[in-house]
Amino acid sequence: MRRRARKNRSGLHPLMTYVVLIVITIVLSGILHLLDVQATYYHINNITSDITPVTELVKSLFSLSGIKYIFTNTVANFANFTVLSNLIILLMGISIMDKSGFLQTAITLTTKRLKKKTVTFFFVFFCVIASLFGDLSYLIFIPLGALLFYYGKRNPAIGIICSFAALSCGNAINIFFTSSDSALSTYTNLVSSTIDSVHTVNGLSFFIIMAVAVILVSYIITVITENIIVKKLPKYEFTESELEEDIVTKDEKKGMIYACFSAFIYLIIFIYSIIPGLPLSGALLDYSQTAYIDKLFSVNSFFSNGFVFIVTLLFIILGLFYGIGVKTIKNHEDFCDNFGHSLDGIGNMLVMIFLASIFISILKQTNIGNVIVAFMSDIITKSGFTGFPLIILAFLGVMISTIVVPSSTIKWSMLSSTMVPLFMQNGMTPAFAQIVFRFAEAGVMNITPVLAYFIVYLAFLEKYNQSEEKIHLIESIKYQIPYTIVISLTLLVLVIVWYIIGIPLGIGTFPTM
Repeated sequence: MRRRARKNRSGLHPLMTYVVLIVITIVLSGILHLLDVQATYYHINNITSDITPVTELVKSLFSLSGIKYIFTNTVANFANFTVLSNLIILLMGISIMDKSGFLQTAITLTTKRLKKKTVTFFFVFFCVIASLFGDLSYLIFIPLGALLFYYGKRNPAIGIICSFAALSCGNAINIFFTSSDSALSTYTNLVSSTIDSVHTVNGLSFFIIMAVAVILVSYIITVITENIIVKKLPKYEFTESELEEDIVTKDEKKGMIYACFSAFIYLIIFIYSIIPGLPLSGALLDYSQTAYIDKLFSVNSFFSNGFVFIVTLLFIILGLFYGIGVKTIKNHEDFCDNFGHSLDGIGNMLVMIFLASIFISILKQTNIGNVIVAFMSDIITKSGFTGFPLIILAFLGVMISTIVVPSSTIKWSMLSSTMVPLFMQNGMTPAFAQIVFRFAEAGVMNITPVLAYFIVYLAFLEKYNQSEEKIHLIESIKYQIPYTIVISLTLLVLVIVWYIIGIPLGIGTFPTM
């Protein structure tokens, strides 16, 4: 990667920033534990449906036992940090696609006649709905976003920044009913059934408002990217050969035909394996689950557990057959050599992931995040707010909670027993309470380094950084702040307008009872 001089940035090296965060977390846990900081929230039992108070305490790591935990679990936490293993496997597949020339040809064919803003919008839109595939979408679309803009003769950082913003929002808003939505709806229905069994949440409960939110957020991210982020980023320097116009030859078109036909056959076999009820079909599903989305993405699903390999194999097939068609892959040596292309120079990335895994595991062990969420739950419960003030307070409470606990399921397991009854007592449906929760977390997921995939975003910014100065953690967050402010305000206004007008949230569900 070519490096060039640039005005010095202020701030710590990203690796040192994580070290500082680790030390602060350890010391803070000791202080808060000494002060006996705790908070209580209400939790619903999945089996008995009983709602009982649960007290969360801060656990101190600023002690001998805490130090022992850090030293005995650091290696295991890093080895079990799925971000690392999944990223390396997926990068192998992307390497084959990139080195063979498939990606450059595919990007040229699909974007050459399109305006820059149009390319950005469609890419952002696909990133938002890609959350259907869970957190792995970060590992797929962040590196692909960099290459999309690189081959489009633009700064790859544009693709990295806007893809991360879109993927983070997409974790909470999607036109499809995801496995995460299914898990949240289980809690919503359990809590609401203790008050009123009529108003339940299902796969179509949010379709209308989610469809509007997806289009709106995709447009907002596109506008912010093109009008703010592009202007903030330094000019990316290309060589003369890189700036030459890409012309797709007959051989490259033939290679694309080979690649697309082989991928089509592969996808037919794969899709047949996730369709239940046909002869010898559905082999990748978990039949212990009831809902189809849970059969696909449950912990014991073959599809869920093997999804990384399934996608990687698709990438390998596309790159291999394209390479055979254009003769960039002539023998097994060419094929094997291409595997490591995207892994070149990722040593710094691995160190970042290592330190991030320590920080995230330590923060979870201290329980600070859960205590803050419990505090938010307690504040919402005791506020006595109704109507608009209740919606706004709940929205802000979820935003704060998301900074320290990005996991939607963990947060909602703690907040649902508070939010759902309060909303229902004020004439609002359980589905509306869940929508407020989802929209609130959508806007801030992209600015918390506690999110495991934030480090992937930061690492790829550094990978394509041409300056001698490092991309600092604070700087990477600053790129995301415009998205957070505009998206959060827009989604808050959207739920309030929806509440006032009373438009259906989805099929058979409304904001009010």
